[in-house]
Amino acid sequence: MNASTRTAAQPAAQVPHIIKGQLHSGADVAFTGPGGVPFTAPALDLANLTWSRQEEGPAFNTPIGEIIDLLVATGECLATDPDGLLEEAYARMLAVSPLERGVLKRAYDDLPRLFDRTVLNFVVEGEIGGTDVLDGWREVRLPTGRTARFRAFPARLVQILAGNAPGVAGISVIRGALSKGVNLLKLPSNDLFTATAVLRAMAAVDPTHPVVKSFSAVYWRGGDAKVERLLFSPQFFDKLVAWGGEAALRSAKDYIGPGFELVAFDPKTSISMIGVEAFASEEITAEVAALAATDATGYNQSACTSSRYQYVEGSLEQIDHYCELLQAELGVERHTASVIGTPVPPDLREEIEALRSLAPEFRVWGDFTGRGLVVRSEEPVDFYPDGKIVNVVPVPSLREAVGFANVATQTVGVYPPTRKRELRNHLASAGAQRVVSLGQAMAESAGLPHDGFMPLHRMVRWVNDED
Repeated sequence: MNASTRTAAQPAAQVPHIIKGQLHSGADVAFTGPGGVPFTAPALDLANLTWSRQEEGPAFNTPIGEIIDLLVATGECLATDPDGLLEEAYARMLAVSPLERGVLKRAYDDLPRLFDRTVLNFVVEGEIGGTDVLDGWREVRLPTGRTARFRAFPARLVQILAGNAPGVAGISVIRGALSKGVNLLKLPSNDLFTATAVLRAMAAVDPTHPVVKSFSAVYWRGGDAKVERLLFSPQFFDKLVAWGGEAALRSAKDYIGPGFELVAFDPKTSISMIGVEAFASEEITAEVAALAATDATGYNQSACTSSRYQYVEGSLEQIDHYCELLQAELGVERHTASVIGTPVPPDLREEIEALRSLAPEFRVWGDFTGRGLVVRSEEPVDFYPDGKIVNVVPVPSLREAVGFANVATQTVGVYPPTRKRELRNHLASAGAQRVVSLGQAMAESAGLPHDGFMPLHRMVRWVNDED
């Protein structure tokens, strides 16, 4: 992302900022977004993006029940959209989002569901252990007989958002609100409008609420040292909550030190493990191919949960037939996938074309139009499958396939589900963080671990009071 001048040929979209609950508009600074799309944003007043440590944040002592009430009302506001905030954000996102129009629209339709009261209560109970440690100090008796108290104290957070799906913005606002802290959200260049739309809906529900005043959402060019050298500091913030790719996280880690902690949702790769049971009948094989394609195409394979490598038991003839069925299923429209995704880039095309001549070690199904492509190989391919590309690797057993999992493996989809029990401890030992039934990779549940930890638990400061 580089600052640029505004072009007459393509009017620049204006990106609004939220500063401590207040809407700020302006076209002071010009940028170029993904695909060369120009946009403008208000100039940053860095002093106004921090909260004084000499006083508690606006929501530090707000009962969690009142915060959940606000979040539920915000979800209802997003669902009805009386002021057209989500509709406006969706229309503006069409110019910068890599997602196809239908996938993006369905992603926006899903946003209000994140604010369900039952889900929010489950998140607090599952990730924190109850409301009492958020609202006050839990007293315990130590083995020595002494008494102590501890609290999940609100933290001061900078959150670097990812733009691969609008739900990231909604989840980040929810976690920031439930932790009661102050939150500076850094907007991503491929989602400049979702977070501000959610915060504007929250302000429409209650503009004076302490949680509303606890949020700012602004854009700056990632890696801008003039901004980050000041803000990424324990003088103002306790934690950096970062989603994103390797380059973004490497830049963020330069600022981590005593008093300023990194909570990282690192880039991950997901896989599928398919047992020989998939070939019990033609109908079952077709069903498994559809389930595996569902897991492989989350947001056209831009989601970390999207399966890129699939390890399959069976004869070569069975596996090749499965590959044929899988390639056809990759081109089916689904809730989080379009018929045509991103076309395969030229450099990757050349590499895949070269593999076609290396049969029988390699076979390729599909083309480069974005409708889906499957490469079958004896070992995982050297390139990174992306844009609805799946690498199928025959294995003598799923137990041996565990050797391909590592600490960068997020989700493992298993068929049949009954084989998860024999594999899950081995997968966890290898570094994998989530095991699901095949077809359920995108069905992530709030209140469970994410990337191997409880996010809300990490987004507060655990403080003791000991006698």
